[in-house]
Amino acid sequence: MKYTEEHEWLRKDGDLVVVGITAHAAEALGEIVFVELPDVDNEVAKDDEVVVIESVKAASDILAPLDGEIVEVNEALTDNPGLINEDPMEGAWIFKMKLSDPSELDALMDEAAYKAHIA
Repeated sequence: MKYTEEHEWLRKDGDLVVVGITAHAAEALGEIVFVELPDVDNEVAKDDEVVVIESVKAASDILAPLDGEIVEVNEALTDNPGLINEDPMEGAWIFKMKLSDPSELDALMDEAAYKAHIA
């Protein structure tokens, strides 16, 4: 897995990348009550706002971690946004994307670097 400074995780799944938010981010947000998912087939650029997550504490934008195309979203989050609080690192993935340049993944943090980042 790879991580961004904005507390997103990325996991390779064949030629796609699965994206979600870290347990650290989910805990900081508190109880999540709404998720606005991106449109499928949307071309995005790194740092584009692609998802809005609202919790009882605040609203937060999730940014595209890299350039690419959104190819699938986790529809389960529409009916049950609290899944992000329950299982942020697996079942509550937010979207899948096909990267424009998969080698850009190498520039993101590994788990050890992310743990140091949040320490």
